[in-house]
Amino acid sequence: MPAAKPFTVKSIEAIKADASRKEIPDGGLQGLYLVVQPTGVKSWAVRYRHAGKPRKMTLGGFPAISLGDAREKARTALRMVSEGRDPATEQAEQETKRPAHMDLMPALLDEFVTRHVAVKNRPSYVREAKRIIETTLKPKWKQKLVKTVTKRDVIRLLDEIVDRGSPIMANRVRALLSKFFAWAMERDIVDASPVVSIKAPSEEKTRDRVLTDEEIRFLWLASEKLGYPFGPVVQLLLLTAQRRTEVSDAMWDEMELEGNNQLWVISADRAKNRKEHFVPLTASALEIIRALPKVKPAEDEDAKPIYLFTTTGKTPISGFSKAKTQLDAEMLALARKEAAERGENPESLSLEPWTYHDLRRTAASGMAGLSVPVHIVEAVLNHRSGSIKGVAAVYNRYDYAEEKRAALAAWAEKVSKLTGREKAAYGAEVAE
Repeated sequence: MPAAKPFTVKSIEAIKADASRKEIPDGGLQGLYLVVQPTGVKSWAVRYRHAGKPRKMTLGGFPAISLGDAREKARTALRMVSEGRDPATEQAEQETKRPAHMDLMPALLDEFVTRHVAVKNRPSYVREAKRIIETTLKPKWKQKLVKTVTKRDVIRLLDEIVDRGSPIMANRVRALLSKFFAWAMERDIVDASPVVSIKAPSEEKTRDRVLTDEEIRFLWLASEKLGYPFGPVVQLLLLTAQRRTEVSDAMWDEMELEGNNQLWVISADRAKNRKEHFVPLTASALEIIRALPKVKPAEDEDAKPIYLFTTTGKTPISGFSKAKTQLDAEMLALARKEAAERGENPESLSLEPWTYHDLRRTAASGMAGLSVPVHIVEAVLNHRSGSIKGVAAVYNRYDYAEEKRAALAAWAEKVSKLTGREKAAYGAEVAE
């Protein structure tokens, strides 16, 4: 047989899976093998003899364990063999020191949240990850060891989510599992990820839905019927053009409500692009904010209210899907009532699907329709990229404060006209 060639990263990536498992020796280090599963998953192993018997030790998956790292691990193992030690046995003994229950999926998912998700992500993402873990992953795999989760297990779970009518959620679950198993590989808890060759279950298309003037009117009237907390949230989403979590998680200490230039300051750790953002508050927005109840934790009468929108005083609101269903029902009822008053058939009407994010797009489109320059609209939206790029973007520190205020005021005035609520354009004009 010809001598094995030393591996390179390129040659490893080019190796294709066969119908059966195969081991390919590394010509650069005797004893090191690349194991290729029929699924295409690749991992490293080192073979040696101890006490006259052939032995094998798994080193970890590729590419989590690079070629260089695999050779270093193999050299360490072979050095132990030369000293009369059995590296595979010592590795197994080391693994047994970790309590078995810690490798059950629920415990390991909790550790993943603590050590990775909560450290590297925004609070809104942390909450969503926790929700997916608690409602989907833990109930499904509550007694399953992480090393026994297979590709088939993941595919079955994603299919179930798609079949219940939540294809986009299936994408989110797949993405979270991909991060989880990559983290587990980095910590040498698993050798390979069962998610690595699984594609997103559903295609996500860029949305371009913008609510019509009539839909804006129905939405506003429906939100008034909905009341606190979701009614005011929807109204502020439309008026401020900010993201849903930025509005729903807004805090009282972010609001600068005194003086002539009232602002909402979204801190960098809450903004999606990690850039502090100043949102001028128009009269309409101020009226909504000042009318909000200030909810404190029930057990702490001396505490200051934290969140604008909360039912406990401790955490922001949740339950947006249920609120959206109520909004849709109210909007459709209003549309059909007006159709009946015009002598039309109300049952022929339906509501085109929309999302909370469409309100942000609607506001941006509305400002553009009012001749607001695109770079000012992007400043309102807190978009990092856009019409000002390159070196100019780096040196452009001007926040467009007055231009943003004028743009939001013009948009608020249009919304007021559409909904039959004529208001002053600027917060400073509102009588206390």
